[in-house]
Amino acid sequence: MKHATTLSAIGLLLLLLASAFAVIYSKYCSRLLYIDIGKQERALDQYEVEWGQMQLELTTLADQNRVEQVALKELHLVSPVREKTIYIKP
Repeated sequence: MKHATTLSAIGLLLLLLASAFAVIYSKYCSRLLYIDIGKQERALDQYEVEWGQMQLELTTLADQNRVEQVALKELHLVSPVREKTIYIKP
């Protein structure tokens, strides 16, 4: 009888230790995931800043005055004379 009680106590102790290690491992994995989430959020913030900068750059580069200046200076294009311009009615 005493032998069975001892085996039961040892079995319960092993189950308790296994449960404790499972809790420790679970908490460790949870912390790793939390750290990874933080890294991903910082990367997302950086991408949002970069997106805003690109939107601003696109607006600047697509400005009508800028396009006209590039056409004149770099491409050496000139506006056609008024007499050569043809207007088409929709």
